[in-house]
Amino acid sequence: MFEPTLAAARATVAAVRPPDYARTRNRLDGAVTRLSPYLTHGYLSLPEVLASLRQKHRVDGQHKLVYEFGWREYFHHVWLHEGEGIFASLHPGPLPDSAYDPQLPDDIREGRTGVPVIDTAVRALYATGWLHNHARMWLASYVVHLRKVHWRAGADWLYAHLLDGDLASNHLSWQWVAGTGSHKPYVFNAENVARHAPPAWHSAGTPVDASYEALDSIARSPRSVAVAGGPGVAEPPLWPTPPPGRIAALPARAADLARDGLWLVHPWALGEPPSGLRPVGVFFADFHRRWPWSAARWAFVGARMDALCDRVLWCDAALPATAHALADLHALPWLAGVDLEPVPRLFIEPGQRCASFSQFWARVNR
Repeated sequence: MFEPTLAAARATVAAVRPPDYARTRNRLDGAVTRLSPYLTHGYLSLPEVLASLRQKHRVDGQHKLVYEFGWREYFHHVWLHEGEGIFASLHPGPLPDSAYDPQLPDDIREGRTGVPVIDTAVRALYATGWLHNHARMWLASYVVHLRKVHWRAGADWLYAHLLDGDLASNHLSWQWVAGTGSHKPYVFNAENVARHAPPAWHSAGTPVDASYEALDSIARSPRSVAVAGGPGVAEPPLWPTPPPGRIAALPARAADLARDGLWLVHPWALGEPPSGLRPVGVFFADFHRRWPWSAARWAFVGARMDALCDRVLWCDAALPATAHALADLHALPWLAGVDLEPVPRLFIEPGQRCASFSQFWARVNR
């Protein structure tokens, strides 16, 4: 679904139909953009995408597509101000954190819950590295509210398998569903699935086939729903280092990075390097030890990095302060002393932490 080239990223932008997106984006077969892997990994920036779309379409600042881009920037705004705080509950949810299982059950990992919407989502995740946003919300809601699994266990698992896994967007979306980053828990039911998904996803006669009131009551009680079981799928392995044969990353030496005129191509800055600077690819060992990836994601990032750079390095120490890089929050802890270019943003950072998306949207649109 996602070719790891800049040409494919630009072709994906060219295929976006903003009117169709606004009308059908909630359907799993709707005209969604599928830009997220290219945005997460910096093939393209949001300002670049919006400028390209406006060459062919009327997309004003209140268009639904721009509104969704705003959510992406809001999540990074929260991460900027909260730092490591986004990996813990921002405020209490419907139940204490201790009421939830800290481990994700194998039947969820292997797509054998007996609930078609969940099991189909898991299979799609492993097969493609991507899920429609509605499917992500259904999956998170089932995990947290019906199975009483802590949102962090689900968020870490989903992040590892997504090609577009963005720590801020992913983990704060799970908090929004869980009710630890929003005013109430998000629940869904079989009727909602039938309205927005193809028949294979429909889940009549399962635990999600209930009223919203009943499901909200379950979300606020410590009881978990029963598991019907069924045939499953193996979870792909996760890798804290590049899988064998995927990426030829060399151990970084000081001499590799101790020259002026280098541009560090890290996994979240895979766009065109500035002219006049030599691109050198870098992976940050500490990051990947903490956040392992699927082989598919390593391949998606590695192929683009190989195309950009004549040398790709595995950095297990601080970088010298002679190179240049893009200041994405994912890479920032490992770029101390490096000359940084700011990440292009659609909106000016409000400065003060916004308590909600609506507050952020109001401030950036003044």
